[in-house]
Amino acid sequence: MSNGDIFVGEVIGTAILILFGAGVCAAVTLRYSKARASGWVVIAFGWGFGVLAGAYTAAPLSGGHLNPAVTVGIAVDTGAWGKVWVYVLGQFVGAVTGALLCYAAYFAQFRANVAEPGTAEEPVPTLGIFATIPEIRHPVANLVTEIVATVGLVLPILAFGLTEGLGESGTLVLIVSLLVIGIGLSLGGPTGYAINPARDLAPRLAHTFLPIPNKGTSDWGYAWIPVVGPLTGGALAGLLYNAAF
Repeated sequence: MSNGDIFVGEVIGTAILILFGAGVCAAVTLRYSKARASGWVVIAFGWGFGVLAGAYTAAPLSGGHLNPAVTVGIAVDTGAWGKVWVYVLGQFVGAVTGALLCYAAYFAQFRANVAEPGTAEEPVPTLGIFATIPEIRHPVANLVTEIVATVGLVLPILAFGLTEGLGESGTLVLIVSLLVIGIGLSLGGPTGYAINPARDLAPRLAHTFLPIPNKGTSDWGYAWIPVVGPLTGGALAGLLYNAAF
């Protein structure tokens, strides 16, 4: 794969991932959305379908990593680091693009993010649409959660490559999408399961600069955890896979 194909594939695929993922969070969170308050299961499936659409779209060009933790895990296992920077750059550009597309799709709802007239209801916090927020702020526990959840993502992805026929049949991406849904349902409760530095950092940056009324903080004090945790988990998964398989 050429550097150009990798970059374009990762930009397009990650943009689709974030459009679907941030989009389902916006649908569940924002006032005047028909899906408001539809719950965590809807969010988990929305992110899973984002992986499905993004990875299938990107696969012919780049293999559809869409996640620096996956890219790092593969590089740790194989020792092939030469194209890692191309993947990661494409993933971050794509994640910013997806966040901006989500904002465009829900523009009217974001503009209506004001206190409800005649009620005590406050404007809706919007950071959780774009980035993760821990339910209990405990840096060590939050970091451990992200590491464990990312190992739970990357190690199976590497192992799926040993399952004969998955890639040829075209079902590998479907299985990974179901894996992401499972991680969201099982391990998403403590931190919102970033498990992807590009998925969290780039949309958080977009949230910082987008003109969203009453948007609240972008919480940069927490932002290192969904970067360091997934990268650590991806590297550990690569080491475990290399040692065990």
